[in-house]
Amino acid sequence: MIKIAVASGKGGTGKTTIATSLMQTAPKGNNLLLDCDVEAPNAHIALKPESLSTKPVHKLIPHVDRDLCTYCGKCAQECRFNAISVFNHKALAQQNILVFPNLCHGCGVCSAVCPEKAITEIKHQIGTIYHGKLPGGGNFANGELKIGSALATPIIENLKKKFLSEPWDTVILDSPPGASCAVVETIKNTDFVILVTEPTPFGLHDLLIAIQLVKNMGIKAGIVINRDGIGNVDLEKISKEQTLPILMRIPMKKEIAQHLANGESLVDAFPEYTEKFNQLHSKISQLVTIGESS
Repeated sequence: MIKIAVASGKGGTGKTTIATSLMQTAPKGNNLLLDCDVEAPNAHIALKPESLSTKPVHKLIPHVDRDLCTYCGKCAQECRFNAISVFNHKALAQQNILVFPNLCHGCGVCSAVCPEKAITEIKHQIGTIYHGKLPGGGNFANGELKIGSALATPIIENLKKKFLSEPWDTVILDSPPGASCAVVETIKNTDFVILVTEPTPFGLHDLLIAIQLVKNMGIKAGIVINRDGIGNVDLEKISKEQTLPILMRIPMKKEIAQHLANGESLVDAFPEYTEKFNQLHSKISQLVTIGESS
């Protein structure tokens, strides 16, 4: 199995364009695309998966039995995330305990420290996982954060745990933008990260952040330049300074933008890119193999 993550320092660089095209051109076999951008999943628009099944994602949150609670406050003292608060105003004879599900990380410390065993844990849905087959072959899955929920990482963890235990040949992971915990969870334990960028000052600034992230995590990486020609940043120089290869360039063309805006994949709209993505797969396989043998 080879696991390739597609990431970027900023949003809107074309990660999903690259991820979906990689999936469509992956060597024949038992392949999977995971859309891990759970706050704004959109790979399904281009890939059009069929017969989607759904599975809810839950986290455990505290439930307080007020008949047992003495409002001692130990749960609130131990909660690192301020997800539970206790108000015990003896002079006014007012007592209350509040749980904030969006702040809760489901660690269970509140129930563990409660001397009265007044706190148990209940399921709270934070999102949904979708899974289906692709018309051209292969599998597709994505997570979607429930509106009002705050934590994307548990959904990505569930998505990877559910699917990466199977014997896939190629797995493409479409990462969220940036360098947050959700990105770290997505690219963790992958074999290679494609960093998609554009030759603009903003693109360069966020690319350098993403490069530092993958280097800190010890993951091999390379650069794909999208909208090549739109700016004046010398990414060749950056590539040499950071010792990361430029794997591919996609020019800034109005007709490409028009087809992508209509929900088409790049290789469907422009079949000549099929061979270019085949070459991209070969380059990545070679770089991963070199890393394994060194």
